[in-house]
Amino acid sequence: MYAYDEFSVLFWEGTVMLGEGASFPLGQMTTDFLNLDVKVLQEIHRRARDFVKDARALFRKKNSGAVLPAQEKLNAAWDVIFDLPFYRSLPLNIYGSRNLLPALLQDKALWDELMKDGSERNKSFMVFIDKLEYFAQSIENFRGQIANMLELYFEKLPRRNSEAYAVAYAKYYRDMIGGGALLVPGTPFGQEFDVKVKFVPLPHPTEKGKPILAEEMEFSYLSFFLYTDFYRGLIAGNAPRRCHNCGRYFLLNKGYDTCYCNNIAPGETEKTCRKVGAHKKEARKEGKTPARLEYDKIYNRLKTRRARGKISVDEWNAAVALALEYKDKAEAGKITDTELRELYDKM
Repeated sequence: MYAYDEFSVLFWEGTVMLGEGASFPLGQMTTDFLNLDVKVLQEIHRRARDFVKDARALFRKKNSGAVLPAQEKLNAAWDVIFDLPFYRSLPLNIYGSRNLLPALLQDKALWDELMKDGSERNKSFMVFIDKLEYFAQSIENFRGQIANMLELYFEKLPRRNSEAYAVAYAKYYRDMIGGGALLVPGTPFGQEFDVKVKFVPLPHPTEKGKPILAEEMEFSYLSFFLYTDFYRGLIAGNAPRRCHNCGRYFLLNKGYDTCYCNNIAPGETEKTCRKVGAHKKEARKEGKTPARLEYDKIYNRLKTRRARGKISVDEWNAAVALALEYKDKAEAGKITDTELRELYDKM
């Protein structure tokens, strides 16, 4: 059973298995969704809202002629949803999802039951509509909660392991129970989810003829899986961390501690953020922060422009003051190094 709101996931050791050979380390899906462009979620919300409006009108008016237009709007939502990181690897029934309403219409008994207010099939479809309408918001709530937790409780940890993560989460948990200032307004704090669990024997993924015992969990919301992935990752010693250079999240595996990802750094063609970070580390030994190095570059550019008469003395003074303000923000952790460079590039 693999639908967008009803799917099973296998957990084995530190791995998440989605079927058909797709597997990921615990915490990787959480990391991918933290990096998701918010515009994608906004587009899902817009398309889902368009479908929900037509679907509710369809059920009110019992108009079978509105089935195809409603399905087209549902398919527009599927186009974005099924391209999300998680769903790209899940063996979904794409054909069934994209032909849901016409298939129901072709079966008169099913259609009559679906259109009957209060019937079990009718109530199930209303739940489907409600879940789709809330889908994008539930992911955004997850992202907001986890990003705040990581920033305020995990970023300054002296060690990166399951014990340190447990201590950080315990403090976060106490603070949430006590006040909940970090919560999305109107969202009660709670970390419990309804899931179905069973244990199944499977062939070992790499050693032929050897069995493994895996835990299979059935979820009815993507956000339930994402929370499970995140917390199981912490237990295993894996946690997302925001790169101090590019600002994107990367998965920090058990026993490893770095604040830079291994992706190509912004503005570079070969150097990774980790290599750029190594240069910055050397600069710190010389008494200069990364922000100070960037400030020195923009200061020299501005100085050259003033010497050539391209800016006035007043413009020079204002630009240097602004550059200093940006540097101080970067050193205080209010903006990333990449954001600092972008601001300097605009000057």
